[in-house]
Amino acid sequence: MITATKPATVPLRFSLPIGGVAGTSFKPEHLPAILGTGPQAGFFEVHAENYMGAGGAPHRALEAIRRDHALSLHGVCMSIGGPQPLDKTHLARFRGLVARYQPALISEHLAWSTHETSFFNDLLPLPYTEATLASVCDHIDEVQEAIRRPLLLENPSTYVTFRQSTMSETDFIRAITARTGCGLLLDINNVFVSATNHGYSALDYLADFPLAHVGEIHLAGHAEQTDDDGNLLLIDSHDGPVADAVWKLFEIIIARRGPVPTLIEWDSKIPEWPILRAEAAAAQAILDRCQTAEETEDRRAA
Repeated sequence: MITATKPATVPLRFSLPIGGVAGTSFKPEHLPAILGTGPQAGFFEVHAENYMGAGGAPHRALEAIRRDHALSLHGVCMSIGGPQPLDKTHLARFRGLVARYQPALISEHLAWSTHETSFFNDLLPLPYTEATLASVCDHIDEVQEAIRRPLLLENPSTYVTFRQSTMSETDFIRAITARTGCGLLLDINNVFVSATNHGYSALDYLADFPLAHVGEIHLAGHAEQTDDDGNLLLIDSHDGPVADAVWKLFEIIIARRGPVPTLIEWDSKIPEWPILRAEAAAAQAILDRCQTAEETEDRRAA
């Protein structure tokens, strides 16, 4: 008979939360290069669902990373935006990962991915109504109660809108933070993708976004396609470098919000580690310039 043992908690080396530093997605193929260059200045983010098994190679790799680096745990399958109750087993596994790795940041998506007994490998949009607002807030409350930590909710990239919506996306997100006390993960590439696809201004959207609640920023690459009418359609593909337009939006937001943890997402067509590290270095340079400017203003004010 095999007796299950409780996984050991990885010792912490960083005080929480982390500050205005840049990080990258952690990909196991990069582990030798990361360990070979010694501890990095930033942090690493992983998708929670890749580590919901009890042990094995995935956990050995993540433990090696966590010993010397802050970690961000990013859920992709909680289906917070769905109408049905959260999956209790999934939530328990998520809670177990939080306890095991003590991540500096914990996040999920404003989206849904389950319906009855069907599970979709996608982050699907929802209408912005009072009914969906109540459901989303109930789900966030349930997650935060389970993990005993604040959750960061990520704004979606969308390709359709709903006639049933009675409020804007930014108003919907603002209401969520007011009701649940959760924080926000601002994905600037998602903003650019959605704004391009639906024909509105990314700058106007960001001007109305509740930046005071942002605890993390995501940057990523996107792909260009055309829709059935031949119009430009952007796909949040995470398969290339950050676009120039997204970098510009990032600089604008950091100047307004101040430095916050910023992640470079790259989830397919994975490059060599130095390329991903260079993208993080570019983000860090922007964060550092903002930090220097803030310190200069503080000295002048004093």
